Amino acid sequence: MPVSAEQRSEIEQTRNETTPTRRATVPALEEILYEPLPVLDHGFVRVIDYMGDDNAVVQAARVSYGKGTKKVSEDAGLIKYLMRHWHSTPFEMCEIKFHVKLPIFVARQWIRHRTANVNEYSARYSIMDKEFYLPQRDQMAVQSTQNRQGRGQTLSDKESDRVMQLLKQDSERVYDHYQEMLNEDEKGNVIDVNREGFARELARMNLTLNYYTQWYWKVDLHNLMNFLRLRADAHAQYEIRVYADAMIDVLSRWCPHTFAAFNEYRMGGAQISTTGLTIVQRMLKGEKVTQADSGLGKREWNELMDDLGLENLKA
Repeated sequence: MPVSAEQRSEIEQTRNETTPTRRATVPALEEILYEPLPVLDHGFVRVIDYMGDDNAVVQAARVSYGKGTKKVSEDAGLIKYLMRHWHSTPFEMCEIKFHVKLPIFVARQWIRHRTANVNEYSARYSIMDKEFYLPQRDQMAVQSTQNRQGRGQTLSDKESDRVMQLLKQDSERVYDHYQEMLNEDEKGNVIDVNREGFARELARMNLTLNYYTQWYWKVDLHNLMNFLRLRADAHAQYEIRVYADAMIDVLSRWCPHTFAAFNEYRMGGAQISTTGLTIVQRMLKGEKVTQADSGLGKREWNELMDDLGLENLKA
């Protein structure tokens, strides 16, 4: 389960506390503040704290005092302009802090986004929980022949059962060995008083990458959107994409105008190269353009045709 009864009690106690403030707050985000949003089988994302909102973006862009323009339509239009023209600093004025529970192999992908502040659970000091990720059947697939870092066809039921058995057995076994080396159980109680335990900082290296870790991840709005643009993309690995999907919902609550512009110009839009733009202009003039005379390689041509909805012209 994502959170224990003890953690749930702590969350409820925190949510029941209120603090007077003159700073901007967002009611839609306050509704889910501290609340874990389940992801995968044992993971979650939850908002711990935030600073700023759509108004903070507008204030920064105008370097104004107070709330700035009172017309919502003008503020939304300015945010769209900033997004459309790839302005970044106004969006850096907002920050958000997440508590994330995630498999170690997902964390190793995630940490490549270096424009954030991170503090991770330390297995040097504490004992790792016996919680590991096991994929659902529809996520168990063979290696893709088209993409070296992707998945292909889903495994058969028989193959899935065998892989699941291996994953579970290996995960159980390494944790048993982990406890044996530590000479401690999950609560830190000594198992055998007649022997010394192996150092925690060394015993942890035996655990597999599907074990769960946790961290606090604080990021500004600009870099959060960079993260989401890459990790919520259909080409991203499923196990990190579901975290990004949960965080996109958080973004829609936190800064709705920024979210709308982000969805319009980043997630739902398309970036076209100079050559690609020339091809579109030629087509609009009625010229018949093929991949052979386009100046684009086959892959880039096909990507452009996908963006234009012209799959019948793909090479």
